[in-house]
Amino acid sequence: MQMRKTNIGDEISALGYGAMRLPTNNGRINKDEAKKQIYYAIDHGVNLIDTAFPYHNGSSELFLGEILQGEYRDKVKICTKMPSWFIKKTADMENYLETQLDKLQTDHIDYYLLHSLGENNFFELKELGVLKFLESAKKEGKIRNIGFSFHDNKEGFKKIVDAYNWDVCLIQYNFLDETNQAGTEGLKYAASKGLTVFVMEPLKGGILAGNVPEKAMEIWNKSKIKRTSAEWALRWVLNHPEVACVISGMGKIEEVKENIKVANETLPGSIPKKEIKLYHEVKEVYNELMKVDCTGCGYCTPCPIGVNIPLCFELYNQKYIFNDKQVSFIYAMYLGGSTSKPGYAGLCNGCGKCVKACPQKLDVPSLLNDVSNDMEGQGFKYKVKVMGVLGKFIMLTIPAWNNKISKIFRKRNDI
Repeated sequence: MQMRKTNIGDEISALGYGAMRLPTNNGRINKDEAKKQIYYAIDHGVNLIDTAFPYHNGSSELFLGEILQGEYRDKVKICTKMPSWFIKKTADMENYLETQLDKLQTDHIDYYLLHSLGENNFFELKELGVLKFLESAKKEGKIRNIGFSFHDNKEGFKKIVDAYNWDVCLIQYNFLDETNQAGTEGLKYAASKGLTVFVMEPLKGGILAGNVPEKAMEIWNKSKIKRTSAEWALRWVLNHPEVACVISGMGKIEEVKENIKVANETLPGSIPKKEIKLYHEVKEVYNELMKVDCTGCGYCTPCPIGVNIPLCFELYNQKYIFNDKQVSFIYAMYLGGSTSKPGYAGLCNGCGKCVKACPQKLDVPSLLNDVSNDMEGQGFKYKVKVMGVLGKFIMLTIPAWNNKISKIFRKRNDI
């Protein structure tokens, strides 16, 4: 595994394992498969595992605590996050840290981050004394490095970077997000200030993996070397010398193997200029086709009314990115309520809870209204009844549809 030196003296694998999208069965972590994948990654040099208090409804840390014992704990550094939105007083900080140490079955956390910071909530936490608390926990040996994960604009990012002598930060970064959130400017700024930078969402929640729009594939095919869409996306992030580790949420062993291969092969500054040009061209295609800039992180769930927000946006995007006419059928069948509880966009009552939770700062109710107008229309409830009957028939008789729908829902199992 390619190792990269951090500004704090650690050697970190270029690829980190994100424990947010572990394989699941009926909404629960498939422990046997997840353990197999994580051990495979560690055995092949991955030495950073990233998790957080809310992942898999709180069970991600518990699961990692079960499997990262003995030699496997010695081989990895654990990164997890204090749930900043729950912190109201110092006692909360203490309680969450102790709870996370217990769940992870460890006496220390290697990288402890304030979760999902923006300019406003950071300075509120600072007033509550969170930095003093973290320094105290570091002196006691409960945490080794202090950092934050970030979802806001680059101006807010710089203010947070300058407000404290951080060890590490975790930012969203991929070739579609060069100017979004911290972006390239923030990446370089953090590195210039001595921060170790980890990157999340290198595939933008799976948008840059799997199927590729026809126009984008024509551009990738200009290259003599053929690669998968995920490989193209990972290589772009790994190419940046400021990036210490790319954290990828992997749910299948094939993804683990591919990502390890890419991480081994892609050194900083190794992508030629002619290929960098291809990324710019492909980016224009996605920006033209994509309707909602959603990564599918699921922070907006559960919706009080029951709207399956990530899936609504994913199907809406898929309809236009891939010109997929069949998506409207899948939308009605799975979100309309004929096969499970209703989760369609038209249920939204505009409560705004999702807006506060969204790391991308999306106007979720407004976008759900767009989805409803486009995907539902008049007579939607009648369509749901008809398609519910047809859907059950199709699922039983046409294997191709089973495969198509399984691919759509695989990465949503943990939401």
